[in-house]
Amino acid sequence: MADDKQKKRTEFSEIGKVAAIESLFVGSGFINKSLELHGGEYFAHKVLSEGVDFDLVYNPLRHLGYKAVLAVLGEVYAAFYKPTSLSVVLGISARFCLEDIAELWAGIVAVAKEHALDSLSLELNPSINGLNISLAAIGKQKKKVLDSRPEVKSMDLLCLSGNVGAAYMGQHVLEREKASFVAESQDSRQPDLIKYKYILAQYLCPELPTNVIERFLEQDIIPSNGVFVIKGLAEAVKKLSSKSGFGAKIYVDKIPISSHTFEMAEEINMDVFTAVLNGGDDYRLLFTIPLEKHEVLSKEIQTYDVIGHLCKTDVGCQLVTPEGLEIEIKSL
Repeated sequence: MADDKQKKRTEFSEIGKVAAIESLFVGSGFINKSLELHGGEYFAHKVLSEGVDFDLVYNPLRHLGYKAVLAVLGEVYAAFYKPTSLSVVLGISARFCLEDIAELWAGIVAVAKEHALDSLSLELNPSINGLNISLAAIGKQKKKVLDSRPEVKSMDLLCLSGNVGAAYMGQHVLEREKASFVAESQDSRQPDLIKYKYILAQYLCPELPTNVIERFLEQDIIPSNGVFVIKGLAEAVKKLSSKSGFGAKIYVDKIPISSHTFEMAEEINMDVFTAVLNGGDDYRLLFTIPLEKHEVLSKEIQTYDVIGHLCKTDVGCQLVTPEGLEIEIKSL
């Protein structure tokens, strides 16, 4: 008993998710690598739980279905594979009726059609704790593309597919209005949210281009690595660093941030980089691109911003200020 009391206890908040996963694999004999099927196939899986990953007070079921599918397809695109099939398992509590699930399913089907998936399957199971959504997606890629993927190198560019932080600010607005609604005894008046339209859309209705792979291949660009930004930029950078085996430098003045995000941060007196680094729900792609592809990338694929580069492993992950100060990137 005495030994148990003295045993070290590490809180997840101290170490962060990426480092926690790495520590669990130490000494296991396995490498933390996503399941890659034979013949140029790739597998991705997501589980979303009510009360943890989404709140049905302000997430319409159709929007939720749409957004849930993008969460797993984004992982496939980030690996530079084209999604081809999707399997959905829903855990449903007694408070949901068929019509509710039909709304959720409509959002799921909409994404499947937009991204031209070849197959879609559904399984329904009972749940005692609300709604749970499990999604598994398979993507495919041609052998010649996989064989042409460049080796990851120091100084590879970190390229981000859009601005970050807005979705987190949108969720902030929704949480605030939810609290106000409850405090005012469920007043039936609808809040005026027009000025928050952009950040609300970023949270409730994220988008993911259907031509991610084609745009790069048309310009003869194949990323050396990639991750999906869904739990904040800090976690994504650390994950990419871990996968590539290199450190990373992100430049503060290169990170794309919407003016709407700045305005909301000022309104609630929050450091905007809290939303950018550890907010989440951005639904962006972060690729590493060979340095020699910088010119063609900047000219032909202008929707991507170069926010930094890989560096020596011992540097770690650093946020570089305009003054040149380097700050260690930490994910929550």
